[in-house]
Amino acid sequence: MAALYMYSKDSTKFQIPSLIDATSDELLSGLKQELFNSVDLVNAYFGRTNEVNAALRAVMELNPDALSIAAELDLERAQGKLRGALHGLPVLVKGNIGTRDRMQTNAGSYALQDSALPADSKIAAKLREHGLIILGKASLTEWSMFRSDNSSHGWNAVSGQIYGAYYPIQCPGGSSGGSAVASDLGLAWATLGTETSGSIVIPSERNNIVGIKPTVGLTSRYLVVPVSEHQDTVGPMARTVKDAARLLQVIAGVDHNDSYTSASPFKDGSPDYLAACKLSGLRGKRIGIARNVIDESSDEVTHVIEAFERAISVMANAGATIVEDTNFTAFGEWKKREYNPVTRADFVTNLAQYLNKLERNPRNIHSIEDLRDFTWKFPEEEYQSRNTRNWDTAIEQKINNMSPDFWPIYQENLYLGGEGGILGALERHGLDAVVLPTVVASSIPGMVGTPIVTVPLGAASDDTPVEKERFWDVVEIAPGIPFGISFLGSKWSEETLIEIAYAFEQRTLVRNTLKRHIMPRIDLADIIIR
Repeated sequence: MAALYMYSKDSTKFQIPSLIDATSDELLSGLKQELFNSVDLVNAYFGRTNEVNAALRAVMELNPDALSIAAELDLERAQGKLRGALHGLPVLVKGNIGTRDRMQTNAGSYALQDSALPADSKIAAKLREHGLIILGKASLTEWSMFRSDNSSHGWNAVSGQIYGAYYPIQCPGGSSGGSAVASDLGLAWATLGTETSGSIVIPSERNNIVGIKPTVGLTSRYLVVPVSEHQDTVGPMARTVKDAARLLQVIAGVDHNDSYTSASPFKDGSPDYLAACKLSGLRGKRIGIARNVIDESSDEVTHVIEAFERAISVMANAGATIVEDTNFTAFGEWKKREYNPVTRADFVTNLAQYLNKLERNPRNIHSIEDLRDFTWKFPEEEYQSRNTRNWDTAIEQKINNMSPDFWPIYQENLYLGGEGGILGALERHGLDAVVLPTVVASSIPGMVGTPIVTVPLGAASDDTPVEKERFWDVVEIAPGIPFGISFLGSKWSEETLIEIAYAFEQRTLVRNTLKRHIMPRIDLADIIIR
């Protein structure tokens, strides 16, 4: 519909924002001026989701209590009570982030269907405490992509295959694909994802949004369905750097139920991530390029490299010092690995710990062996066409993360990701960040739990050959599918990375130049004028 203008209490003319690109500033201003309320927002997001979800399957479940929660928050606003700076804004959370309510926390698997948690996850509790509305659960790759080596990215047994909006049957990236698609299409103000190795940044790039993968320990993982305590982290996925920074501000913090958060240097409160969003953020920064990662991954970056080189010029022109060949010296050694043994050992331990916390465990699953046995026998899990190779190797390894044999493999990861990876590059060259195409940016930082921020960079050109996933009718690469650029830093360097990412984003503004093949038509203005 045509743009809708309304007048605020002080007679200021105000355009009702379109939810495909509405920012927190615009939505909060409209709420403050009483041009719409949180109930209107929930109804609009519900309408948009219902319009496209049959085709894209980005949302597993809408919260049956979202409208009543929104009404309660509207009443609080009318009474002058705001729980936080984002009071009344709706968000979607990934389907592995625990909530104690009428929604499922099933990680996309029937093994966890109808299980019950003793409490909200710390992340969900923080959202509620700050006045955000949990709109529903975003879909995901089952078990956060830690089951099969022959399944499609974005598939789970409960809600099927997720698709992106930029090409028919587009792979959304895994495992936070639903969160990324929903954020891109304005099915919520913003979303939350989780990452073990690439599961925030890869879906973010493929769906033309910003993703922040925080340092392991900056955000709590308590009552989030786990993969690896050494690598798992929860982070924001949003359409702008500023909005991602605002959501990170809400979810960051120490939690006595997650011992990794005790390592945070921010005991008295996190840095002001919103204040880090400044146009001068590139000036004076030393940014390195790990050229050997790009050179040894040529097949993955061919369609990205021209835009990447232009991006380097943008940074240099904005006052950054670009340092070439800040290589990850052990990258070739890492590439020879068949798999990461640390995540497998962690999963054996962490899964059992999570299952032991459940108040209701209807499938009576208590271990990785129980889980594999259930999955093999339950038809909807589609075994063997989607195998359990990750679990098989974990079981065959015959160790967990408390075994004596775990220490040496963990130390190897620390070397490959640290001295031989991101940390060594940063230290040797005195860098503020390393920059890489997002498609090759996540695995090395994953092993040492360091942060990444990805920003939209462009889309595959019209002459890009269409490539599908092995075994599945899902498109990996095709004309118009987005890609991103990532900034990698040392532990706890999110503030610096946000400075760099925001300054770059504002100088490029790629997001609104890309074209989708499907979009919801229902908008906030339609709800207001009813």
